[in-house]
Amino acid sequence: MRKHMKKWRRSPTRWRIWMMCRRCLRISSRVLANRMNTTPKVTLGIDPGYDRMGYAVIVGDVGQETLLDVGCIQTEKTDTHAKRLSVIAREVRGLFDTHHPTRLAIETLFFSNNQTTALAVAEARGVVLAIAGAFTVEVIELGPGQVKQSVTGNGAADKQQVQEMIKRILHLKEIPKPDDAADAAAIAWAGLVG
Repeated sequence: MRKHMKKWRRSPTRWRIWMMCRRCLRISSRVLANRMNTTPKVTLGIDPGYDRMGYAVIVGDVGQETLLDVGCIQTEKTDTHAKRLSVIAREVRGLFDTHHPTRLAIETLFFSNNQTTALAVAEARGVVLAIAGAFTVEVIELGPGQVKQSVTGNGAADKQQVQEMIKRILHLKEIPKPDDAADAAAIAWAGLVG
């Protein structure tokens, strides 16, 4: 056993890896150092929409989260379809450039009776996912019930209950307006929780 340890001691790198393996950590010291890095988690929450897309940026871990930015991306109804998607892409890219999120939490598509609206929202959602892919950000897709469950503890909670809980959780003086922005804050928090 002693000869084996001496052999490993010749190389500092091998010795470190051997010691870590002995403790059942099968990762390199560089990976371990990166994991010990305390860079804050930045979660971008998106409530997908075509006319109005809500967004919220939360930084920190659970229990220490801070709402950095919240609002809506609005498109003009008189613009062409391509122009509206271009506006969404430009604004979402601006959010990524400004806040450098480490993860994107986005609500899954809720199918309604109006197929034209559902298709437009799906395309807007696709624009956001493409930008997240370009920035190599972790994407968390959440259904409406999952968001409600994470925020209120009840998957069947109504919109007012979710908004009131987000106000309390994030220590806000008032509920973010419009509703799309408040929904995005709930989605971001649910994405942070995980």
